[in-house]
Amino acid sequence: MEDLTAQNLESVLPVITSLTTDDEIDQIVTNATQASNFLKAISHEGRLMILCHLVSGEKSVTELEKLLSARQAAVSQQLSRLRLEGLVQPRRDGKTIYYSLTDDRPRKILEVVYELFCKEGDTC
Repeated sequence: MEDLTAQNLESVLPVITSLTTDDEIDQIVTNATQASNFLKAISHEGRLMILCHLVSGEKSVTELEKLLSARQAAVSQQLSRLRLEGLVQPRRDGKTIYYSLTDDRPRKILEVVYELFCKEGDTC
């Protein structure tokens, strides 16, 4: 296994040294907080599955209920959390509410999750 020293990670991860300014450390802490909140939002299997379905495009709440074999209240609760974290956005068309991804962050994370947990013959 490759040695993961600070030198190996230098191009990818920040390395805090004695030359790192207080402003840079504050920014790293802010970024870590945002990343932590994002990861907490996707750490629930129901929310993760919703994001998996939304990667392929916009879905109505009813479609998500069927895809997840879940009750409307449960799906709505998870969508609410994802909306609160800014990961999904609603669109109303008459009485139907559709959801889509707000940006590409969930897709990028799901690609890594797929690579780590699903790619080797498992179905996800």
